[in-house]
Amino acid sequence: MNRLNGWIVRWFVVLACVVFGCTLLAQTNAPTIKIAVDASEAPRKIFHAQLTIPTNPGTLTLYYPKWIPGEHAPDGPIVDLAGLKFSGNGQTLKWRHDLVDNFTIHIEVPAGVKEVNASLDFLSPATFEGGFSAGSSATASLMVLSWNQVLLYPKGWTADQLTYQASLRLPQDWKFGTSLQVNSHSGDQVSFAPVSLYMLVDSPVIAGRYLKVVPLNEGQTPPAEMDIAADSAAALDAPPEVWEHYRNLEAQAGKLFGAHHYRDYHFLFSLSDHVAHFGLEHHESDDSRIAERGLVDDDLRLLDSSLLPHEYVHSWNGKYRRPADLTTPDYQKPMQDDLLWVYEGLTQYLGEVLTARSGLWTPDQYRQALAETAAEMDHRPGRTWRNLQDTADFAPQLYFAPEEWSSWRRSVDFYPEDALNWLWVDTIIRQQTQGKKTIDDFCHLFHGAPSGPPMVKTYNFDDVVNALNQIAPYDWRGFWTERLTNHGPGAPLGGVEGSGWKLIYDETRSDRTHAFESDRKVIDASYSIGMLIKEDGGIIDTIEGMSAATAGIGPGMKLVAVNGRRFTIDVLRDALRAGKNSSAPPELLVENTEYYKTYKLDYHGGEKYPHLVRDESKPDLLSDIVKPR
Repeated sequence: MNRLNGWIVRWFVVLACVVFGCTLLAQTNAPTIKIAVDASEAPRKIFHAQLTIPTNPGTLTLYYPKWIPGEHAPDGPIVDLAGLKFSGNGQTLKWRHDLVDNFTIHIEVPAGVKEVNASLDFLSPATFEGGFSAGSSATASLMVLSWNQVLLYPKGWTADQLTYQASLRLPQDWKFGTSLQVNSHSGDQVSFAPVSLYMLVDSPVIAGRYLKVVPLNEGQTPPAEMDIAADSAAALDAPPEVWEHYRNLEAQAGKLFGAHHYRDYHFLFSLSDHVAHFGLEHHESDDSRIAERGLVDDDLRLLDSSLLPHEYVHSWNGKYRRPADLTTPDYQKPMQDDLLWVYEGLTQYLGEVLTARSGLWTPDQYRQALAETAAEMDHRPGRTWRNLQDTADFAPQLYFAPEEWSSWRRSVDFYPEDALNWLWVDTIIRQQTQGKKTIDDFCHLFHGAPSGPPMVKTYNFDDVVNALNQIAPYDWRGFWTERLTNHGPGAPLGGVEGSGWKLIYDETRSDRTHAFESDRKVIDASYSIGMLIKEDGGIIDTIEGMSAATAGIGPGMKLVAVNGRRFTIDVLRDALRAGKNSSAPPELLVENTEYYKTYKLDYHGGEKYPHLVRDESKPDLLSDIVKPR
C-alpha cells in the first residue's frame, strides 16, 4: 500500500470510529477486489464489468454507490445497472435487492465458496441527458468512465480500507487519460495500480478516437495537463492563446493557494454535443464537459471559460478542505449539504476570479458575468420565502429541479449568490486591513501549506469564521448568519458596490448576453417584462411580481403573437423598444394547453440588460481582484 493510501486509511479509521464506533474497525484483512471493465462497446453506450469479491459463506451484502462525492445528492445511477449476475464455484447464486434501500444487494453464498464473481452492465443514457455520473457519457468517438457506475463494494469496510485492482479494455485505437497510475498498457488493454475504493471512484477515465494531451507546466512538480477528447479532430484545434491561458490558470491557482494537494493533475475535458454537460471535481482530476465547438467558437468559449477554473479550485476547496458533514466513510451514509455556501459558493467566486487572472476572460468579460449574476439574484422573488441556507440544505432536490419556475422555487443559488457574498468578504478584508490583506491570504491560510498528495482536512462553520478572523478581525459570524438567513429585499450587492462598481440596466446587450441567447436560442427578457422565452415561443420562466407574471402568464405557455404579429425574437424586441415611446401596452397572444388568450402588459420600459459601471466615488478594488498575480 503506497504512502497516499496509508494516510487516507488512517484518516478514515479515525472518522469511522467517530461515526460507527471502533467495533467495526476491529475487522482486519479488508479484501482486495478485482474489477475488469470492458468498454469496447462504449459507442453502443454499454459498459461491461466483471468483479471478483472475496467472501465467506452466508449472506454477502454489497452496495452500489449512492452518494457520490461532489454530486451532493443520493443520485448514483442504479437505474442503469443491468445484466446483474453472481456466481461462486461455477454455480449461480441467488440475490435480491434490499426492500428498504435498493442500492443494497444481498447474495446467498453457500458453503465452500470463497469468492463471488459478479457480472454487470452499465447502460449509459442513449440520449442527451444531465445528471452528473448518471448523465449521458458516451458517443461514437469518446467516453467518460466514472468507476462508481460499474462497481459494487462489500459491507463492513470504509471506502478507503477496500483495495481495487482495476483494468480497462478500450475501443480499438482509442487513447485515454486519467490520474490513475498505469501498471501496464498493451493495445486496447490497460491495467492500473491497486488503489483504495475511495481513490478509484475519485479517478475517472476519459478516452476517445480524437484525444489531445496539453502539458500545462512542463518540467515542474507537481505536473498538470489537459486530456481532451472530442467528437472531431477540428474541435481540438483551438487558437494558441487558449492553451496559454490554461497554462496561466495552473500558475495563477498555485499563487492563489500557495500549495498543491495532488501528485499530478489531469483536466479531463469532453467536447461533444451528445454527452451531458457539467463539471465534477476530483482530487487529482476533473470531469468537465461542454459543447463540441466549445474551444473553437468564440461565443461558446466565452460562456464556458469558467468551468475548468471552478473544478480546479475544488482540488483545494471541496476535496482537500471539505465540510465535515460532507465527509462520509462510504457512499451509503447520507451527506449533509449545509456548508455548500463554502464548498460551492467560494469555489464559484474563486473560479471566476481565476478565469480573469489567467486571461480566459478579459476584465470586462468578468464584469459582464458578475453583472449577470447580480441581476439574476436581484430578480429572485423566491428569496422572500426560501433563504440562502435552505438552497444548500435542500440541494439534493434542487439539483434536479426543472428550469421552469426556478425564479420562484429558487435553484442551487449557493453558487451565484455566494459568489456575490464572497466578493463582499474580499472587499471587507481589503477595507479592514487598508489593502494589506485579501481573500488570497485566506486561501493561503485555509487551503494552503503543506503541499502533498490527496488528503482530507474537514471544517465546520466555526472554522471558517475563525480563519477569516485571523486574516481580518470582523463580525464574520454575524455577517454570514445574516447572509444565509435573510430574505432580501434584493441581492447582496455589498461586494459589487464596495469594490467600486454599480449595477445598472440599459438597452444594450453585452457580448455575454448575446452569446447566451444565441447558444440557448432564447430571448432573455428577464429584466424588462420578466420572461425567458425560447425562439419557438415556449415560455421557460416568468418572474413573479413583474409585468408578464402579474398579467397572468406562466411557464409552460407559448407566446404566439406580439401586437397582432406572429412571434419571433426580433418582433418581441421591436415591440419592447417601441413600447418605451408609446402609451399602448404590449399585447401578447399566448397559448395555454390549447386555449388562446391575449394579455396586455403594464410595461413601457424598453429592453433592459445588466451592466456594471464605475462608481468614481470609491476605489476600484474589483480591477485589482482580477489582476494576475
